Amino acid sequence: MNQSSFAFDSPGPAQSVSAEPTRPSPLSSLEKIAQRLERHPDFRVLRRLVPVTDFGPLPVASGQTIPTCRRVLVLDTETTGLSHPADKIIELAMLLVQVDMATGLPFGPVELFEGFEDPGMPIPAVAREVTGISDDMVQGHRLDDAQVESMVLRADLIVAHNAGFDRPFVETRFPCFAAKAWACSFADIDWKAAGAGSSKLSALAQDQGWFFDAHRAQVDCHALLQVLSKKVAGSATTGFSQLITAASLPRFKLRATGSPFESKDQLKSRGYRWDADTKVWFCTVPDAQHLDAELEWLKAQVYGRRSARVDIEALDSRVRYSARSGEVSQRGL
Repeated sequence: MNQSSFAFDSPGPAQSVSAEPTRPSPLSSLEKIAQRLERHPDFRVLRRLVPVTDFGPLPVASGQTIPTCRRVLVLDTETTGLSHPADKIIELAMLLVQVDMATGLPFGPVELFEGFEDPGMPIPAVAREVTGISDDMVQGHRLDDAQVESMVLRADLIVAHNAGFDRPFVETRFPCFAAKAWACSFADIDWKAAGAGSSKLSALAQDQGWFFDAHRAQVDCHALLQVLSKKVAGSATTGFSQLITAASLPRFKLRATGSPFESKDQLKSRGYRWDADTKVWFCTVPDAQHLDAELEWLKAQVYGRRSARVDIEALDSRVRYSARSGEVSQRGL
């Protein structure tokens, strides 16, 4: 055996290897198309809302004092129906976030809770269609009482989009909600004055350029959280700032007790509503100044400056939107 037996074949000419061209991801390509459409006056682009789980630290300048903040709990429920005495919660979602009082902006991580609860009854077809929640999804599940109560007790303000619906449901299931201040992002912000075509959450999100799959509790909470983090159009304050202010102000339900029958059209045109149970016309006024003005109007226009007494129910944020009554007093005119 000689050395030539171990010889390798001489290498041939070097082969050039062409690199695979880098292809843009489908998402980046679509984003470029979206950006081009946005620049055209005949198109408007909506992007799927991406949940924010951490808003990051609040910038604090050197020497600046620690900012004052409020812990705000944003919640949403899905239920078997519309009646809180008869129907049950089947899904509850809550987001707890800190809000800087100076700017109205959230900061830091978002604490999340979401859970199903078996209502102990078949979910009605209408509720299944609206929420997409089936009997199989909730079977055997129960909301974690300890975790819910822990988050509620740490909150300074509870916010829901239509608190008049959600509050009675959660207070029935979790009594700890009753002691908390509440605000309603649907009713406590004048969205019409801000130029919004609708106060529905999906419409408010679209005004910001987002869309989302509505009628699931956690998704709705994330959408509301981001809507309230933005400045309300035409103002210098965020939705959170406006709700924190609204919760601090008194509100009154004014009942025009003993009003003459012939004044019903006047009352109705002014925005009063008829309470069939107590058989009295009533309205809600936002503060003490408006209350005094409304009392003067009643005295002059409804009671003809005759002696009369009306009922006034004080509705602070710990009673507002609940099924409970506030403190009632009488005022002479």
